[in-house]
Amino acid sequence: MDSRRLPLLGRIAVVACLPYLALKLLWVLGFDVGVVDNHRIGRAAWFAANLFTFLLDAVAAAVAHTLTRPGGRRAPAWLLAFPLWMASGLLVPLLTGLVGGSVAGLLTGRPNPLAAGDFLAPWVFGVVYGGFLVEGVTLLGAFAVYAHQRWGGLLRRPVDALPDTGSRALQRIFLVPAAVLLAVLGGVRVLWGAGSTLGVPAGDAAGRTVLSAAADWSQGLLSLAGAAGLLLLVLPRLGPRLRVRVPLALAWTGGASAFACGGCLWLGRAVADGLSPGAPAVSGGLPGLVGALELFAGVVVLCAGSFTLGELTAGVRGNAPGRMIVERFGTRTST
Repeated sequence: MDSRRLPLLGRIAVVACLPYLALKLLWVLGFDVGVVDNHRIGRAAWFAANLFTFLLDAVAAAVAHTLTRPGGRRAPAWLLAFPLWMASGLLVPLLTGLVGGSVAGLLTGRPNPLAAGDFLAPWVFGVVYGGFLVEGVTLLGAFAVYAHQRWGGLLRRPVDALPDTGSRALQRIFLVPAAVLLAVLGGVRVLWGAGSTLGVPAGDAAGRTVLSAAADWSQGLLSLAGAAGLLLLVLPRLGPRLRVRVPLALAWTGGASAFACGGCLWLGRAVADGLSPGAPAVSGGLPGLVGALELFAGVVVLCAGSFTLGELTAGVRGNAPGRMIVERFGTRTST
């Protein structure tokens, strides 16, 4: 892939982070710029949420900058992989749900809650989500180029030619149930997106909007895709000639979205509710259970992926100096 794309995409991603970082910093410092109703959330929860999201986007900017540097390919794999996994899990479902919900609202005439202006001024959403759109495309695009430059030989292999890592059989014991769990959770999310109120408390059901329905559709389909990707990776006989990059991208995005945009957001809401006087500490009904199980499934995928990444990179470091592995057409020749 053209190596000139990587620094360009990375630099654009850094610039796209700046408006969001500036807005969050103002809110952390106590300047309620663009806030219409500053009494809706407790001050402690507002400060903690903004500080945490500021740090998340600052890490994304730092990672994007690292990808542009010549030494980026020598950075430890986990140092880049984990924050980019989290970024994928937050940005992909957020952007697909936002675009899908906005289009659905235009086609059906249902009101868009982002334009209501009852909590934040409408321009705030334009700044935030406009930046997220550019950041998501450029940051994840830069990582795709980076991954093909650093691990292209592995990504182009057929699934049945994956090297047998020491823990692969053990991972199968955990990942097959995790894939089934992701598929079930994805199915529930799709039902909610289609208008079902299965297990949803009456108050939550009454407050559903076109954007929340689109978010459930997006999250549900990504979880189903993640389940399919996991099964293709751990059961290679299902698609032996499929290139690794296809199921890996599905498992990567689906597992990350369940963990970050499902489980971690549920956990964040539970913590925010706990910081607000008189509010329940944990969301009730089936949505609370789904959020907790998404967090659990995401942790399983994260752990298995971390072990595999560690084993594969350790194998690369274990090669003798001067020894080069030439990979072509799924075969390997040592010289």
